[in-house]
Amino acid sequence: MDVLQLKDKNIVVMGVANERSIAWGVAKKLLEVGANVIFTYRKERSKGKIDKVLADYTEYNTDVVQCDVNSDESIANAFSEIGEKYGAIHGIVHSVAFANAEDLHNRFVETTRDGYAFAQDTSAYSLVAVAKAARPYMSEGGSIVTMTYLGAERVLEGYNVMGVAKAALEASTRYLAYDLGAEGIRVNAISAGAIRTLAAKGVPSFNTILHMIEEKSPLKRNVTSEEVANMTMVMLSNLSSGVTGEIIYVDSGYNIMG
Repeated sequence: MDVLQLKDKNIVVMGVANERSIAWGVAKKLLEVGANVIFTYRKERSKGKIDKVLADYTEYNTDVVQCDVNSDESIANAFSEIGEKYGAIHGIVHSVAFANAEDLHNRFVETTRDGYAFAQDTSAYSLVAVAKAARPYMSEGGSIVTMTYLGAERVLEGYNVMGVAKAALEASTRYLAYDLGAEGIRVNAISAGAIRTLAAKGVPSFNTILHMIEEKSPLKRNVTSEEVANMTMVMLSNLSSGVTGEIIYVDSGYNIMG
């Protein structure tokens, strides 16, 4: 019995940077269970990276669509293209976040106005804009899953403006869950532990955080991208049909420690 029931479902995956991306870990699992996976990319360079990771997956049902999350027009075009081609969208994995390097390396108090706005726009507002554009095509209900991090609620050195953007993302998750629930659309966030991704390289204290999790978390180890992908699959599937507006931690229990 296929408990996930994701075979032939149309799932949009946003934010694959390379084969180490959390989004790619999720996409791989989706392909393995027979879902149709539509990848979005921002610029041509990003498309090249997606094409590269898909080279070994030519026999699977995939599609690649341009979508710049900083542009309402681009988001609208992307989702109308996906919706018209596939008829219905059953799920979205929103794994998109970005901040200027200087705003991560400087102290938070030195964050520029433009840098603050850019981090919020890319990392938090993009979820709202995507939900709005996808909503007409999620006529059968569905699940939207975004990726967050403990820096949204606690000060993690070097996370700075991204922590504030993730806090906005988590609040957006709750308000979207409320707005879309009556339409059968669930919105949840996965708070993943520290994983060596391209994005993590931008956080100066990343190695320190890895060691702290090994030392202090109940499981005494860091999590893998596969573990994050497994929980994301549950949140995309009907196994989590009664769950919305939640932040689900996949971090070896680190978040519960004082």
